[in-house]
Amino acid sequence: MAIPVLDHAGARDGRPAATAPAVCYVLIALNTLVFLLGPAAGLNPLYGRGQERVCAEQRYEQRWGTVPAELLTGHPLTAEQLAEAPDPVPGCPAAPTPGKHPALSVLSALFLHGGWLHLLGNLLFLHVFGPTVERRLGRSRFVLFYLAAGAVATYGFALAEAHSPNSTRVLIGASGAISAVLGVYLRLHPRARVTTLVPLLLFLPLRFPAWLVLGLWFALQWWSVHSAGPGVAYLVHVIGFAAGFLYACTLAERRTRAARPPRPPG
Repeated sequence: MAIPVLDHAGARDGRPAATAPAVCYVLIALNTLVFLLGPAAGLNPLYGRGQERVCAEQRYEQRWGTVPAELLTGHPLTAEQLAEAPDPVPGCPAAPTPGKHPALSVLSALFLHGGWLHLLGNLLFLHVFGPTVERRLGRSRFVLFYLAAGAVATYGFALAEAHSPNSTRVLIGASGAISAVLGVYLRLHPRARVTTLVPLLLFLPLRFPAWLVLGLWFALQWWSVHSAGPGVAYLVHVIGFAAGFLYACTLAERRTRAARPPRPPG
């Protein structure tokens, strides 16, 4: 799969291309800071080392991550229920999460990541495609869109997996929100040229239209929903991308209507 490294769309909606994407920078900084301070990075001595840190990471994710079953009931799971979640960490007993508000965990989970690759992969896509979308929406609306899209993707996954073992699996990461950003980008700038690194060609940098890069990415996510094993909630990516694309369709329609000349009276 091609790895995007540069956004060539620029600003095409009247906003200056040099406008700093402050919201994207803040989101990248917050995600990085939360990761470095949490147990997954392995840099914070407060979480210990070895097995102690691994168990601390499980408790941390269950406390601040999103559990679909909790969203649907509005109440945190008990330690016994969490212990029955798929793929438990060996040797780490589940602990209750008193005081947890499942609805708020939808937002806190957007800033948690399970490892360096998880973090860097998400931030790469946000860095490449986010600035153009931020300039198109404006900073305030981009913030609201980002958070709302992440919530829509998470709740959508919870509803889809309500009666499956995945209902007790912890969801973390900004993938749903960032997938929505990709959906907006594809709808608004399908012919923009994106420089990518192609692994099959020894990471040779090539330029492809956004519709090809993001279209292949979406097809891979859709295929993975039905074929990949546990570990990555690909359905969150699919729902987020679709939500962003549909939202961008409403923006394009409004812009078309605004550009139409007024009808003469008669």
